[in-house]
Amino acid sequence: MKTILPEEVKKKLEAGEALHLIDVREVDEVESGHIPGITHIPLGLLEFRMHELNKNTPYIMVCRSGGRSGQATAYLESQGFDVTNMAGGMLEWTGEVK
Repeated sequence: MKTILPEEVKKKLEAGEALHLIDVREVDEVESGHIPGITHIPLGLLEFRMHELNKNTPYIMVCRSGGRSGQATAYLESQGFDVTNMAGGMLEWTGEVK
């Protein structure tokens, strides 16, 4: 499984890179603060909404600590998607939060 650190994601966003971030936390968690520009797909709905994703687009999966996003990364990877887990999750995120 590919991983990326929150600091690396922050640097890429600050450099103007267009990243495709998917936050798999629950609604209340996302409402309490998230990285601007995310797509919100709760982990429990991922298998039902993966048709919204493009297998040719690289995605970075985000959650609170990296556990749920790791599960999501493994699942989407097994379905043929290009996905990377943001290790440490929002607990280690120091960038902008909406």
